[in-house]
Amino acid sequence: MVTPFQVFASEEAKEGESLNIPEIVLEHLSDSYEWHIASYEGKHLSVPLPVIVRSSETGEWFIGTAHGIESSDRFYFDALHHGKIYEHLSDGCNVRPLDLSITKAVAQIWIVVAVLLIVFLSCSRWYKKHDEKSEAPKGFVGAVEMLVMYIHDDLIRPSVGEKHYKQYAPYLLTVFFFILTTNLIGLIPLFPGGANVTGNINVTLFLAVCTMLAINLFGNKEYWKEIFWPEVPLFLKAYPVPVMPVIEFFGVFTKPFALMIRLFANMMAGHAVMLSFTCVIFLGWSMGVGFGIGLNLFSALMLLFMNCLELLVAFVQAYVFTMLSAVFIGLAHKEHEH
Repeated sequence: MVTPFQVFASEEAKEGESLNIPEIVLEHLSDSYEWHIASYEGKHLSVPLPVIVRSSETGEWFIGTAHGIESSDRFYFDALHHGKIYEHLSDGCNVRPLDLSITKAVAQIWIVVAVLLIVFLSCSRWYKKHDEKSEAPKGFVGAVEMLVMYIHDDLIRPSVGEKHYKQYAPYLLTVFFFILTTNLIGLIPLFPGGANVTGNINVTLFLAVCTMLAINLFGNKEYWKEIFWPEVPLFLKAYPVPVMPVIEFFGVFTKPFALMIRLFANMMAGHAVMLSFTCVIFLGWSMGVGFGIGLNLFSALMLLFMNCLELLVAFVQAYVFTMLSAVFIGLAHKEHEH
């Protein structure tokens, strides 16, 4: 969810200029080097984030904020590359320097990690003080235990298999709660929420790569046999062209690719739709009072509906990513069938 004040953080909000909805939506979906909170009468309230870049030419480090980049002669924000930092070289070329900045997405991930640590350490403290056989947890601890046991017993255990599920349960539970918490905090319209973390393809790529490594590094011999020498007629796997091994080998990469795109596209689409309905409010007032009142009511109802839907999507996407990861891991531990 995005507040109307956040929508007008860009220059398109100036009086007399037309409202460029696609540009505003793309601007707020992209990552940034400062955390914008609100705008009022042309003044922007933002939280500066550390900018850390290394020059590709001189090797010198720049450590500062976005305002320091704007006043720099060497570095600049490139509008054609979604506001990323680029460097002017002495030969006239422009290149991307080594960028280790703490962007909005990175700061949001740190907040999510802090929230998860607080939640699970507080729950573990309860178990240290109580005997689980004599007293069942209640309240918040009981709700967390119920969710953990639901994912562990009803999703991870049957999907991975009885023999191997214990070694993968910590990773899969971590992935589930990280995605769920990130999605929920991303729906909060005010600081420190609102960042589009799981709508950032770099984040979903990292999660997909972790699953791919868990599948392929620990897969058994039967898994690799099914890829390079499957139980099919000889002409399909060897002569004249190894059709099935090629298809199965591509499956090693298409499975994590599907995980990456599914999570990225669903979360980005939800944020884009809510931003678009927020912009419709201002678009209606620019067309007149009658349009403004009508579109305000329509947009408010749609925003309420979309936020309720996104609460469901936040859980569903975390569940689907964890479920597919567990299924793929389970397929990597397939037992030989006699």
